[in-house]
Amino acid sequence: MTSQHDSKAEIRALIEERAAALRRKDAKGFVACQSADYALYSLYSMGSPLAADQASVEDVDGWFAGWDGPIGYEVRVLDIAADGDVGFCHGFARMSGTKTDGETVDLWFRLTLGLRRTAEGWTIVHEHESVPFYMDGSGRAAVDLKP
Repeated sequence: MTSQHDSKAEIRALIEERAAALRRKDAKGFVACQSADYALYSLYSMGSPLAADQASVEDVDGWFAGWDGPIGYEVRVLDIAADGDVGFCHGFARMSGTKTDGETVDLWFRLTLGLRRTAEGWTIVHEHESVPFYMDGSGRAAVDLKP
């Protein structure tokens, strides 16, 4: 039986593997971190550059095509909880780079993942990425968020 400590380390390794695939623009590696039924769950994204439906290799390749050059990506302040075959984590992520339309991106956002352990290991079944909004009633995204 895997301990909670081992599960957290395995989940952290999965998230770093997925981040590395994103930085390499490796759609197959990125999608490999998702569960087979990932497409059945919604990816809730708000604000450029997060708007995407990344359920298949073709979707991710299409999304990568919107980036000119490398994509910077890191995850910080990652809290992980795991019990049995279910895991959950949330933290802050940073994405940077230049879109093909010339838009420069340097954005911090909240990242929340639901995970499940299978015989092959941990996989991501649900993802929620969101840019918080200022609480001043303006509806403006807090794109200057820092952890």
